Amino acid sequence: QVQLVESGGGLVQPGGSLRLSCAASGFTLDYYAIGWFRQAPGKEREGVSCISSSDGSTYYADSVKGRFTISRDNAKNTVYLQMNSLKPEDTAVYYCAAPCLASPDYWGQGTQVTVSS
Repeated sequence: QVQLVESGGGLVQPGGSLRLSCAASGFTLDYYAIGWFRQAPGKEREGVSCISSSDGSTYYADSVKGRFTISRDNAKNTVYLQMNSLKPEDTAVYYCAAPCLASPDYWGQGTQVTVSS
């Protein structure tokens, strides 16, 4: 059974950091480009970051560029999203998905990130 499981969300103050993890089971992550998406209350889901399966090239939305870093550990079948300098507008449910397309085939259940003082 194919599963993506996110973890690492929580409550953090503005300027703080979190690292999200996306662990895969039932398939091998390194065959796919993996994406992180987020959805804030009342807003559409948006793509945050992607990492390719081939050369590890990355993509970031302008809103997170310079603050977030995506990485993958194929040996652990896990993709990470390091989030630094967090802002209140980063508050959302974060999802990982595969492949990193407009309509991925597989989605995780999501992890809540709340940035608030």
